[in-house]
Amino acid sequence: MTTIKPLARRVLIEPLKAVEKTSSGLFIPETAQSTPQEANVISVGSEVKDLAVGDRVIYSHYAGTKLDYDGRSYIVVEEIDVICVVK
Repeated sequence: MTTIKPLARRVLIEPLKAVEKTSSGLFIPETAQSTPQEANVISVGSEVKDLAVGDRVIYSHYAGTKLDYDGRSYIVVEEIDVICVVK
């Protein structure tokens, strides 16, 4: 199995899925769904100090580079683009 290891202060994150259904059961069309800014940390670079694999984070809206690999979508962001950790 191949793994992706970001370099330096970069972080590999996997965005959470957009909400597809309201709490009352109505389906939201894909064109009306907002892009989530919450993600799971998949891998961290060697210089990253404040994040760990498995953390759930909120990141800047337009940050990073999108990456599709092995059928999954990821984003590579700089550590500074991660706004906070959700606990």
